[in-house]
Amino acid sequence: MQENFADRLYAIHRTSNGGVPKAASYHFCDRLLELLFPQLSNHRFNSAHEVEVHLEVLRLELTRILLGIGLRSEQKALHIASAFMEQLPWIHDQLQQDAQSITDGDPAAQNINEVVSTYPGFWAVTVYRIAHALYMLDVPLLPRLLTEYAHGRTGVEIHPGAQIGSHFCIDHGTGIVIGETAVIGDHVKLYQGVTLGALSVDKSMANTKRHPTIEHDVVIYAGATILGGNTVIGAYSTIGGNVWLTESVPAYSRVYHKAQIRVSRSADPADALNFSI
Repeated sequence: MQENFADRLYAIHRTSNGGVPKAASYHFCDRLLELLFPQLSNHRFNSAHEVEVHLEVLRLELTRILLGIGLRSEQKALHIASAFMEQLPWIHDQLQQDAQSITDGDPAAQNINEVVSTYPGFWAVTVYRIAHALYMLDVPLLPRLLTEYAHGRTGVEIHPGAQIGSHFCIDHGTGIVIGETAVIGDHVKLYQGVTLGALSVDKSMANTKRHPTIEHDVVIYAGATILGGNTVIGAYSTIGGNVWLTESVPAYSRVYHKAQIRVSRSADPADALNFSI
């Protein structure tokens, strides 16, 4: 029996394309972020030419990763890598807007350098924007590897297929889930524990819009769950904490969950110790 199991595993390994290049993907991601944001790097460039050389190294590194995840054509891998690198100026602009939005909206943020250096929500959005660009170039596997890398480090899970507008702000972030077909407008702010999910996880819905649309200038507070591909949260709405929504709300809505909380206190026992220091 043990021998038969070994034969089965060997057959699987023999027909495999090889190991998923997780380490190389994570390394590429880290080096790219360090280039885009010097706050994340100990390296300092001495000239624009050095930056150009580093960009070319990253392009070749991405090409090798694409070949490692199953792209058979080196020419196609080079084309995709070049197309991605050409998008970096736009991605960088988007991320600068995201960082500024977090800085402007969080009283605890001292400046943009602090946001870039320490905020897990910004880090997750940064990796998402890189992964989304690759996703839109029809790159297999790698976009999910990158967003799951961010998920593991920050607790924020954003599918690379989600469409997210400019000036996106995640405050705190832990426990946020944004599904593949979610559409988010500009100037949207999410707090921790927000789920933008699907009403059904049936496999037959794989090619349909399963996740909600969040229009411009919406704030969604901690623990809110919004489900369904037909659910639209109108612009300038506020969704309160712990709200559960499966239907649309119009623009300028304020939606809150009203909890029944009762606080009572028994009388102090006779032998209670009351003291001050």
